[in-house]
Amino acid sequence: METTQLLLYIAVMAGVTYLIRMLPLAIFKTRINSRFLRSFLYYVPYAVLGAMTFPAILFSTNTLPSAIAGFLVALVLAFFERSLLTVALSACGAVLLTEWVMRLAGG
Repeated sequence: METTQLLLYIAVMAGVTYLIRMLPLAIFKTRINSRFLRSFLYYVPYAVLGAMTFPAILFSTNTLPSAIAGFLVALVLAFFERSLLTVALSACGAVLLTEWVMRLAGG
């Protein structure tokens, strides 16, 4: 890849990133009074994070059942408002245990 092409790619990325952050400030100069729109904008980051994370959860382990087991453990513990460290370690433990049991049962 040539240096000019690389610099062009970086400039385009910087421009797009800047526009995404600058346009809301330029468009919405006053406080948004719409309760629906404010609620919608409040939940957008969580929805995007969920949409980006969920596929990675399903394909990050050797088998789908172990991924689902880890996800369900994390979901239940998060629902009961456990700490992030507890949720993460328990989900990893569930995946490890599920993989271990499946390996023992299979061979």
